[in-house]
Amino acid sequence: MVLALIAMLTCAATFIGGAFALRFRDKLHLILGFSAGAVIGVALFDLLPEAIDLGTKYHDARTVALFVALGLFMYLVLDRLILLHTHEEDEEASPDTHLHRGSFGALTLSAHSFLDGIAIGVGFQASATIGLVIAAAVLTHDFSDGINTVNLVLKNGGNRRKALRWLLADAFAPVLGILSTLLFVIPEQALGLILAIFVGTFLYLGASDLVPESHHRHPRALTTLMTLLGAGVLYFVVQFAGG
Repeated sequence: MVLALIAMLTCAATFIGGAFALRFRDKLHLILGFSAGAVIGVALFDLLPEAIDLGTKYHDARTVALFVALGLFMYLVLDRLILLHTHEEDEEASPDTHLHRGSFGALTLSAHSFLDGIAIGVGFQASATIGLVIAAAVLTHDFSDGINTVNLVLKNGGNRRKALRWLLADAFAPVLGILSTLLFVIPEQALGLILAIFVGTFLYLGASDLVPESHHRHPRALTTLMTLLGAGVLYFVVQFAGG
């Protein structure tokens, strides 16, 4: 029941983010800044301690750290290979190239949303508390995913109808990810290492994607304060949930 509710919320958060991108483009930097802090916060304040606690029951601390690094660098390679970030300075690219880039970027965001859903499901396999905290971070990130999906399509020459189609795909991707985790159970000895991988991916996503994106959109002190607020909110959520 809880997973079903969270699945619906992830879908709604993505749709709301996309609608926000279509209507209130001048406020996106604040939302992205908060999302950056929340995603980094859940990696540092919740996932990392849990990965250490669970992982060191079966592995040494260096192995857990290795899997954090693997998560970060695998996502970096994936990000670079699939050209998730479009290059605004690429003025000479043809319109067709921009259209394909926008669609491919939206596809990769949808794929990442699917992995977000898996992260939630895996979190609940560890404990209800971990699952809920991951869900809180994913919900803030899904909002920004909806924003980024719409922006990628529109700024690369796509129309509103195409942007809405990709927004629909992105919105249902985490739902499918959550549902997929009902089909398998991760062994306890591997659970800590899986969480460590998600630590690395969340750190990369927040520090390399959301923080620069929020600053690029509007480099103001308020954007930085929103990032710190996002991290602070997640810290207190984790403390409250853990208590």
